[in-house]
Amino acid sequence: MPVKQPRPGDLEPIEKASRDELAALQLKRLQWTVKHAYDHVAHYRQAFDAKGVHPGDMTQLSDIAKFPFTAKKDLRDHYPFGMFAVPREQVVRVHASSGTTGKPTVVGYTRNDIDTWADLGARSIRAAGGRAGDIVHVAYGYGLFTGGLGAHYGAERLGCTVVPMGGGQTEKQVQLIRDFEPHVIMVTPSYMQVIIEEFQRLGIDPKSMSVQIGIFGAEPWTEAMRHDIEVRAGIDAVDIYGLSEVMGPGVACECIESKDGPVIWEDHFYPEIIDPETGDVVPDGQEGELVFTTLTKEALPVIRYRTRDLTRLLPPTSRAMRRMGKIVGRSDDMLIIRGVNVFPTQIEELVLQQGQLSGQYQLIVTRSGALDEMQVLCELQAGHAGAERTPIAQALQQRIKTLIGVSTTVSVGAPESIERTLVGKARRVIDKRPK
Repeated sequence: MPVKQPRPGDLEPIEKASRDELAALQLKRLQWTVKHAYDHVAHYRQAFDAKGVHPGDMTQLSDIAKFPFTAKKDLRDHYPFGMFAVPREQVVRVHASSGTTGKPTVVGYTRNDIDTWADLGARSIRAAGGRAGDIVHVAYGYGLFTGGLGAHYGAERLGCTVVPMGGGQTEKQVQLIRDFEPHVIMVTPSYMQVIIEEFQRLGIDPKSMSVQIGIFGAEPWTEAMRHDIEVRAGIDAVDIYGLSEVMGPGVACECIESKDGPVIWEDHFYPEIIDPETGDVVPDGQEGELVFTTLTKEALPVIRYRTRDLTRLLPPTSRAMRRMGKIVGRSDDMLIIRGVNVFPTQIEELVLQQGQLSGQYQLIVTRSGALDEMQVLCELQAGHAGAERTPIAQALQQRIKTLIGVSTTVSVGAPESIERTLVGKARRVIDKRPK
């Protein structure tokens, strides 16, 4: 479909900078970041010393490859505030995402960090075609998840009117879209499909809605889904990227005029692509695992954070900064169910906490319409074969929803009803979603 060209407006100077100007700024900020992390975070001081590197070794951009990686496990191991580089009293907000051990990864923000995040959120929405004065309907979840508040603060910083709807209540979403007439919606792409279906269920043509731009993130989505949404709703579907450990939504965003991959805001985040097996940096254009180093974060600087997202770096087009390709998968076993990160071991931990259940379980992942569904199959221990299954299933289902944040269907079977694998790894996940 034809792209709706953005309305006039000036870009920030850095969005038009030369590669040399950008590289000089990145080096200056990298030097500050590695020193800030080394001086104020015991983990980084120990990790740098163990690898025999020092902040003074950062003399050119390529020197970042000498420094150790940061993994999600490092954040969990120092739960809750052990990775903060400022006193806790200077942290004005925390966000968190769930982890495999049941402990979330905690992210802190100083006032400057919040301002930077709002600025980059605004830059992202503007790149996607939003402008001051637009009404922005935010249907990402609010709370510890970074999506809702990240979108909210960015839209406010741009000068938009924000409708903080949050997720769920689909019929009410449609009502407010019709009544308030937003120009922009920010939501997961799969839930946008549900909203479109709700319009149709109510007998309303989705193309009649006021929304012209959809800024979609929090889960991988394909060009086929983009095409489906754009054709059915008559909007421009734009990809935004972020992750809480690095900042939240707004680390990168597509430009509406090109829609050729999210532009990484390289003045605040230094990207690398590595071979996920060897850890070696690979050239731009080659697929591998995306790694980020923050350049301006005060509360939680991260050095070479392994995102586990598989993609590639692409040359600049609409802005002076490099783009990232579509996420093609992950280098670990994480599932993403309706925008929520789910590890099988998270489920295992909760299953084992139910005293009547054995440690055997399977996750059956399917797709119902536009939404992913997950069924948890588990079984009673032999000594509890006569236990009432329904309350056990309900209790487990509630704990999964409360502690992990994803809705599931739980089925409790008889002892030894779960498939056993006699050779190799247990088959924990059966993914029946279309590829």
